[in-house]
Amino acid sequence: MSTIYLIGDSTVDDFKEPFRGWGWALPAYVYPHVRVRNHARSGRSSRSFWEEGLFEPVYQSMSQGDLLLIQFGHNDEKDDERHTDPHTTYTENLWRYCRMAQEKGAQPVLFTPVARRFFAGETSILYTHGEYPLAVRTLARERGIPLCDLKKDSRALFLRVGKERTAKLFVRMAPGENPEYPKGYEDFTHFNAIGAKTIAGLAASELLEIPVCNHFIRPKAEVMQELPRI
Repeated sequence: MSTIYLIGDSTVDDFKEPFRGWGWALPAYVYPHVRVRNHARSGRSSRSFWEEGLFEPVYQSMSQGDLLLIQFGHNDEKDDERHTDPHTTYTENLWRYCRMAQEKGAQPVLFTPVARRFFAGETSILYTHGEYPLAVRTLARERGIPLCDLKKDSRALFLRVGKERTAKLFVRMAPGENPEYPKGYEDFTHFNAIGAKTIAGLAASELLEIPVCNHFIRPKAEVMQELPRI
């Protein structure tokens, strides 16, 4: 049985309801013979994921022919101990994960960080990830690692769907709806179940463009059938 491993932050993490990362929804798009092992963890950067030893069980479990999907950036941007520089420590960390996957005979795939829902007016979205997406693209090109540009695809989706309809993809609670958030809550980064499945569909579609991934992901027509209507 083939295995897809995921490492990343809260936008990938299984999380707990009503929050869901796209890694939680990825199993809907893979073949029955494929296992999905989501090791992404909320609040982690490419640096803290390594320093906390979270990659070690992934490395020990990976084997020939597996996939390792890598998406960091949201917390690498933070001005605290998780921070990395996009063109030095960030890419060094990403390359280390790629290199170690290759050592085990697994195929690494790099992902740009998924977009946030920060609209400027009705028809424009702010760029909130700075140089990190460019750094991932550059590393992928220079090292010959397959790339899924989830930043570009998710941003295009949000612009196409529009400001209000895009809110259906993110955690949004009215006052009194959830006892943990009595005053209500609106999130611009974290997905609900519908959003997670939508973004996972984008990821699956991108993976189908990479030949080595074709025996993991179901055909494009089946992926499209699974996508939520928003």
